[in-house]
Amino acid sequence: MRVGFIGTGNMALALAGAIAASDPDVAVCGFDVRPEQLARFTSQIPGAAAASDNSDVVTDADLVFLAVKPQGVKPVLEEITDTEALIVSILAGVRIAVLEASLPRARIVRVMPNTPALVGEMAAGYAGGTLADADDLELVSTILGHAGLAVRLPEALLDAVTGVSGSGPAFVARLIAAFSNAAVAAGIPRPDAIRLVLATFSGTARLLGEKQLTPEELISMVSSPNGTTVAGRTVLESSDLEKVIQQTVWTTIARSRELGDEGAGR
Repeated sequence: MRVGFIGTGNMALALAGAIAASDPDVAVCGFDVRPEQLARFTSQIPGAAAASDNSDVVTDADLVFLAVKPQGVKPVLEEITDTEALIVSILAGVRIAVLEASLPRARIVRVMPNTPALVGEMAAGYAGGTLADADDLELVSTILGHAGLAVRLPEALLDAVTGVSGSGPAFVARLIAAFSNAAVAAGIPRPDAIRLVLATFSGTARLLGEKQLTPEELISMVSSPNGTTVAGRTVLESSDLEKVIQQTVWTTIARSRELGDEGAGR
């Protein structure tokens, strides 16, 4: 199996690292117009080779990740227009129809990954194009599974995945920062505050997942009558937090759709 990367930034590095760690027999190659990024890629991914250009990547690879910036994809597509490879696009907002119009012979799968792929905890959604068959989708699912969770969805829902998972780590990190700052204001040294908050977030997520609890069930478990949690909930649940989170996600979804419309020439 030969896996290529057109664009070797952080997400490409995360995916390539997960693939290389899970299957040492996979040959990885990449190309990037930024020499320093390509050098970092080949130095950090065991056995990774540097391709001479984008067409060199698609010529030698069985599966190619398209991992450039959405705004810079047009000249890349022109360079590989004749490829029949399996192309896995991680370009935010760029729709399958746009890619298929430029790559009419390629099998396209569109993916919305996120940066926790760097630690094998990715949450991604993916959808197949018109030429991608069941074997292609199974292969993509397996490859993505090396980096975390991958859920197959209709393409129309990938903008929502962008809002929840793609951009979600930044929003969760903002909440972690707020909790940490509150802990510091209460007198806990910042290094200890951050450790406690990180463990609280990761432990809560693990507890919900492994015990198959709903958030509401866990809230009830932690909330003793007239206790500390109930006191804090009176503040939290009377605030606009849920509305703010919903608006944050919906604004992200709207921007993803705008990027898609721009890519479609609308």
